[in-house]
Amino acid sequence: MVKEQFRENRNCYRVASVRFSVGSAEDTARQGHLRVVAKHLYQQDGMRTPVSHGVLDRRMGTCGKDSKCSTCGKGLQDCVGHFGYLDLELPVFHCGYFGMTLNILQCICKECGSLLLKPEDKELWRVKSSKPNVPYLAKKAMRKKIITLAKKMHICAYCGAPNGVVKKCGMLKIAHDKYRYAKNGEEVKNLGQEFEKATAGKFSQLDPTIDVLTPLIVKSLFERISMSDASLLLMGSDSGSGAPADLILTRIPVPPICIRPSVVSELKAGTTEDDITMKLSEICFLNEVLTKHRESGAKVEMIAEDWDFIQMQCALVINSEMSGLPAQHMGKKKTGRGFVQRLKGKQGRFRGNLSGKRVDFSGRSVISPDPNLRIQQVGVPVHMAKILTYPERVTPHNIEWLRKRVRNGPDVHPGANFIESKDKSFRKFLKYGDRERIAAELKYGDIVERHACDEDVVLFNRQPSLHRLSIMCHKAKIVQGRTLRFNECVCAPYNADFDGDEMNLHLPQTEEAKAEALTLMANEANLVTPRNGELIISATQDFLTGAYLLTNKNVFFSKLEAARIICWAAADKNEFVELPPPAILKPMQLWTGKQLISVVFRPNKHSKINLNMRAKGKNYSGSKEEMDINDTFVVVHNSELMAGALDKATLGSGAKANVFYVLLKDWGKESACLAMYRLARITSNYLMNRGFSIGIGDVTPGTRLVDEKKKLVMSGYNKCFEMLSKPSETLESSEGAVLKALSDIRDSAGKLCVQELHKTNTPLIMAMSGSKGSNINISQMIACVGQQALNGKRVSEGFFMRSLPHFRRNDRGPEAKGFVANSFFSGLTPTEFFFHAMGGREGLVDTAVKTAETGYMQRRLVKALEDLCCNYDMSVRNAEGHVIQLCYGMDGLDPMLMEGKDKPVDFDRAYLNVRAEFTSRSEPYLSSSEKDTHYNTIAVELKYTSDERLCCQEFEADMKNYVSKNVFRSKQLISFLRNCWEKYFRSRMEPCTAVGALAAQSIGEPGTQMTLKTFHFAGVASMNITLGVPRIKEIINAAKNISTPVIEARLVREDPELGVRVKNQLQKTTLKEICDRIEEILLPNDFFILVHLNRKKLEKKHLTPDQVSQALMKNLKFKQHDAIRVIDNLLCIFPMDSAKSSSYFVAQNLLRILPKTQVSGTPGINRAIVSSNTDGTYKILAEGENFRGVLTSRGVCPIRSITNNIAQIQNVLGIEAARSSIIKEIQYTMESHGMSVDKRHLTLVADLMTCRGEVLGITRHGLAKMKESVLMLASFEKTADHLFEAAYHGQKDVIAGVSESIIMGLPAALGTGCMGIMEKTTPSKSLIERPMIFESVCRKLER
Repeated sequence: MVKEQFRENRNCYRVASVRFSVGSAEDTARQGHLRVVAKHLYQQDGMRTPVSHGVLDRRMGTCGKDSKCSTCGKGLQDCVGHFGYLDLELPVFHCGYFGMTLNILQCICKECGSLLLKPEDKELWRVKSSKPNVPYLAKKAMRKKIITLAKKMHICAYCGAPNGVVKKCGMLKIAHDKYRYAKNGEEVKNLGQEFEKATAGKFSQLDPTIDVLTPLIVKSLFERISMSDASLLLMGSDSGSGAPADLILTRIPVPPICIRPSVVSELKAGTTEDDITMKLSEICFLNEVLTKHRESGAKVEMIAEDWDFIQMQCALVINSEMSGLPAQHMGKKKTGRGFVQRLKGKQGRFRGNLSGKRVDFSGRSVISPDPNLRIQQVGVPVHMAKILTYPERVTPHNIEWLRKRVRNGPDVHPGANFIESKDKSFRKFLKYGDRERIAAELKYGDIVERHACDEDVVLFNRQPSLHRLSIMCHKAKIVQGRTLRFNECVCAPYNADFDGDEMNLHLPQTEEAKAEALTLMANEANLVTPRNGELIISATQDFLTGAYLLTNKNVFFSKLEAARIICWAAADKNEFVELPPPAILKPMQLWTGKQLISVVFRPNKHSKINLNMRAKGKNYSGSKEEMDINDTFVVVHNSELMAGALDKATLGSGAKANVFYVLLKDWGKESACLAMYRLARITSNYLMNRGFSIGIGDVTPGTRLVDEKKKLVMSGYNKCFEMLSKPSETLESSEGAVLKALSDIRDSAGKLCVQELHKTNTPLIMAMSGSKGSNINISQMIACVGQQALNGKRVSEGFFMRSLPHFRRNDRGPEAKGFVANSFFSGLTPTEFFFHAMGGREGLVDTAVKTAETGYMQRRLVKALEDLCCNYDMSVRNAEGHVIQLCYGMDGLDPMLMEGKDKPVDFDRAYLNVRAEFTSRSEPYLSSSEKDTHYNTIAVELKYTSDERLCCQEFEADMKNYVSKNVFRSKQLISFLRNCWEKYFRSRMEPCTAVGALAAQSIGEPGTQMTLKTFHFAGVASMNITLGVPRIKEIINAAKNISTPVIEARLVREDPELGVRVKNQLQKTTLKEICDRIEEILLPNDFFILVHLNRKKLEKKHLTPDQVSQALMKNLKFKQHDAIRVIDNLLCIFPMDSAKSSSYFVAQNLLRILPKTQVSGTPGINRAIVSSNTDGTYKILAEGENFRGVLTSRGVCPIRSITNNIAQIQNVLGIEAARSSIIKEIQYTMESHGMSVDKRHLTLVADLMTCRGEVLGITRHGLAKMKESVLMLASFEKTADHLFEAAYHGQKDVIAGVSESIIMGLPAALGTGCMGIMEKTTPSKSLIERPMIFESVCRKLER
């Protein structure tokens, strides 16, 4: 069926909001079409005829194609289904509202049903709750406060009855401990005596003061609640719908048959019924049994048992995974699927069928590379193109073209599969019938479903779709074979490789969809990533190797070779490619590779592209720029490569000093795409003809390299043994130093390999060009595999006191702790192989765990940020209209369009361009006053207002500063200023952009490339800081307790002695660290404990014996002043008798706890280290969480001190400081993994987390405090809980956010759905005024 063009008609009915409510028994009966009473499903006629008034009665709809609904007479396709209802013999608790029932019972008197609040409190809360349009979050908070107040009232203010605690006892049972707060009263004693007398002491284990509240009792209590009290329970909407008694089930709705179909079994006789159908029939049966037992006067125990059973079955219909099920039901392997199970989870209705759906017109196949395809193209197999069709409407322009396709039919490409008439009266499959006749009868307006053909707009996608570039728009190119093909340059945005990856292809079905895809999703419009504005589609692997080899300074070509190479640069058969003049004329004409690669940028002299760029190459390390001996500094002047070999830094993705990036920014996306296509063709063909392979000879080390490596390893080993033999403060710090020394061996070996290997070595060429691998990979193959680290440390002890049984005990040498001295070429020893396998295993486990962790983290981020949108006033607001940011990113600029590091213009390159364009030397340089005059002239010419100037003060200041520092001629300055202002205005964020989703993707997508468990030494060895995915998780969860809290304390003056003093003041010191020994002294008349203090250790810690004595008195809680006496360096401690034990046992306990007793330090700080920076400044790094204690310590500068615990910052410094800290911490974590994310994205996340005045984590709890939409929260987590709570409060969901709009099938108010077009209509003059029907009669009556 052809999709019609989407036109949102504002005049028609549209879902404006959804209101949730607790349905009453009357509502259920009103909505039901019949009452269900029969326990049997089918009649005994062998025809499977449903029983009348049974749970499969045809009046509730049909589930088979051969039967009709008895209510509406429609078939399975058209009948929507009809509800029935089932009356329960006795009321039962609703398992969804059980928690709310308990809360209400806790709030009311269990005798008279009035609310347990003082009259004045009641009046106060009544005023607050009666306000119109109370927000959902405020309503929930109000209810919480009322429940807390009511719990404190134990005597009813109206009837004086005692009220105790109401609690759950067993599955869906409620007990009331009436006399909880009056256990010793006279009434309780009398009650106990009465109970004992009545039961003759048989049930002495039972507590007579506890009442069991059955559903009947609870229902009658709820019916007694007055209307004025019910409003204070905040149940139902403002209109007053919903009564507490409705929370008790007396009537169950029976859902339509179409949502619980019966499956007819083909193997055996009978049908397989749905779980809900079976449960409902069981309830009918139990109802019947209960009725019989009540009528026949059965025992109370029997009726109670039936009642419990019916209660359980009613609960299982709603939620089949309830906790507290009886043992006989727990043993069953498969529990049925209740309504809650059908809604929740990934496969549930919300996430599986409403938020995401399966689609038609899509294909999936394995992908393979094709450098001969353009950047915009995707090769579609002809087999797939015959199945994917596009509904083309017949017009005078395409009728002949479509007739050819109709004649070809479905089996010949390009053909057509179906034809549909204009009035949709018939639809024909073209495989059968006379196609010639059908083609001849084709009329204007008919629709032909033709095969996909060349240049069709298609969407290409790879899962996991972590950012918006994972689905882009391409142009189809029909190819033979069975794989989808595309240019390797486009691998990076999809994160695709060709080791068996599969990708999805979608064919849009309407002209609007095609137009929107081409405008917004075309891959030439998405060459840069929104994460930081860096180029993401660019040259890769083979192209980089080819370009590097081609542009080396010793590469020359004859005319024949040069002509053959540049022919490949022709983008199509009509393009003219010009051979530049030769670089060498005698003895023969020769062209350099640099000249040939320049054709990529400008194929002929008619091209207007003048590319100018100066950039450092990947291996640039000097300061001579283009005069560098290794030719690693790239200079492009007017599209000619003057110096430098092109490598990953200047051709690859992830940089802005890139040839294609400069082309994109200065000459447009078409130029960049064409240049990439030309480069792909030239380099791949050059490599094919030149040859580039790798063999065992390339990784064979020379004798000199082997000798040098041996010396390197030996010197490293000696250094390690030296470190291990020295005494150090802690084992951790010495291990950290050893690990660093061993890691340096591999790095040094890598540098050695680069020096020793010949420049034609293929692994070296790949590493140098940046196409694949690094110096470390070469080092591992040729020289030394290096230290194997597990969890950021050397291999730990897997056996008793050693890592493997092959080593001696307590051996901490390099070989025994995982250092692999061999290379892969020389082969590993058994122990080295085992250590290497351990390291490899950790990597695999890490990857598997990381995928799940980052996936969930990204889902939470997207759910929290999805509805944030940049408005026309540049503010960022959520779906409810609440302001999150007053100006997006504090400057209103688009991160995707930033040329510099978070800056809109790269002034250096703009200056380079104007100098290359205006080369006249006759014009003089401008003075500073002339520069100001030019500046003001341009400002007037561009007519930017003072409001706009406010928004760009920082940019204006940067530009003025740059102009003042550099020399300009008149034309150069005018062009420079115009270009800069133009780029600035172009880089402003477009209104209606979904900035929230972009921010979520920009943080979530790099997370997949991070390592999971990463520790980093904070300035000094052994002070670990958690980084990577766990740290990002801690930040966005707003965790109160983080794994490695570190406080960075700055000193009031830069003094190393002060640093040591502050360190001792902060660090926890125990008695055993400053004493030599502790002994027990027994005398004939006395005994005491003698502590021998070490004078040197005391001086080192800046402590005196008196201070130690006072600390012990305080920490051991001695009450007598003379319990501890100080004699020189000795402490005499005299144990005293306590209330619980004699002085002897007190002394034994003291001997045990004294060594661990703290004598100095700030509470909560475990350890402190003094760290010195290269600039001569000092800082104290303290492990612990007492940030306030550190800030108030003497010698610490509180203004410059910081901690990585955001919760502590919020408590001590406030919410603004916490916001800044969130931005700084995420940025630091990302940068330490070599990933750059634009600060605007981080600012948005921080603002969302702190906009409510407290730091809210992006978790299910934080999200419930941020969002009011019920459907959005239900589609995230805890689906049933949110729906039941919304129903209790009578919540109304105005469909405003993204999730809700998708669920309701409405366009989301973002992007193109953000605005509506108003059309002013003028009435037609040809309208004739007609008399009204009864006008003449009215006139007669008037007469």
